[in-house]
Amino acid sequence: MWLFVFFDLPTTTKKDRRRATKFRKNLLDDGFSMMQYSVYVRHCASRESMDVHIKRAEKNIPELGHVSILPVTDKQYGNIINFWGKKETPLENAPLQLEIF
Repeated sequence: MWLFVFFDLPTTTKKDRRRATKFRKNLLDDGFSMMQYSVYVRHCASRESMDVHIKRAEKNIPELGHVSILPVTDKQYGNIINFWGKKETPLENAPLQLEIF
């Protein structure tokens, strides 16, 4: 599963910019990667793992602004087409899951 976090946070005041920066930093610290400036994505090995990361993101949402969280299956994510300029870029492979029995 893949977890997307989309957001539009106010940055008009110094306090707003600090809150937005803290939110982005918390996402990065939780293993998200920046796809675009206000779009972050993270691979989750299971639904339980995804629920944990959703709760962490929710806990750090600033009091102002708009945040959306979207879970996507591997199959759905596999249909994404990415472009950098006019050049298509290949899809990143999902991280391998370590299983210990």
